[in-house]
Amino acid sequence: MSALEWGMLLALATVWGGSFFFNEVAVRDLPVLSVVVGRVALAALILMAILRLRGERLPRGRRIWVAFACMGLMNNALPFSLIVWGQQHIASGVASILNAATPLFTVLLAHVLTRDERMTGGKITGVLIGFAGVAVMIGVGALRDLGVHVAAQLMCLMAAVSYALAGIFGRRFRGMGVSPMATATGQVIASSLILLPLALIVDRPWGLAPPGIAAIGALIGVATLSTALAYTLYFRILATAGATNLLLVTFLVPASAILLGTLILGEVLLVRHMMGMALIGAGLAAIDGRPWRMLTRALR
Repeated sequence: MSALEWGMLLALATVWGGSFFFNEVAVRDLPVLSVVVGRVALAALILMAILRLRGERLPRGRRIWVAFACMGLMNNALPFSLIVWGQQHIASGVASILNAATPLFTVLLAHVLTRDERMTGGKITGVLIGFAGVAVMIGVGALRDLGVHVAAQLMCLMAAVSYALAGIFGRRFRGMGVSPMATATGQVIASSLILLPLALIVDRPWGLAPPGIAAIGALIGVATLSTALAYTLYFRILATAGATNLLLVTFLVPASAILLGTLILGEVLLVRHMMGMALIGAGLAAIDGRPWRMLTRALR
């Protein structure tokens, strides 16, 4: 990836890492599905307004909107629901480690389903090192719980597969002539339409107490930064760098969340956090390849 693409990837990790803060505040007053629907629906309104200001229009045609619906299903509706169900039975640390398997599934599936994102020794090595980094950073004690509540853990792994398939599927929008901004907008519109009926059935929002100002502010934050801005970056990176590189963000999000917690909430940065981040950095370097080539040349 280019320096610009690495910069966008780090920015995406930061805004997605920030979603943990916003979600923690929002779910104090609102059910999980209501937060998710509010998040994507508000983001859809924001992106539609931006699209209008840019003088762009959403594409028309059944083929493109079927693709938007498939992307919304694989990238939001299905994985969000699977993770919510799974986290009712397993700890968030276990869920995070399982979610960090997304780049591994992406490398394997992209090798089979694409012609230009082939599996290499560097990619596999880097993904495995990065996965180990996430496990160390979250705490290897969480690994002891693997195998407990197997169904819930399978749900989280299925969510990781869904994210991987979404990244590979989303590559087609560039070939269809749809801009990253229009793709981001169409996807969150489709996600909203898919998730809204589910939230109405499960949460029955008409019977809920009105949320507080803090919850409303958190919902605006997660919609604006962690969804509207995030998906604009997501589809821009996907269009130029490919699915495998894009979904490396799964490694960076836990690091981003921990650093933000340290800087903003005064949480303690532990040795295992620093070790995990170092492993993630080494894994990303192995996947990129350039630092290793530079080191090899320097040692000759």
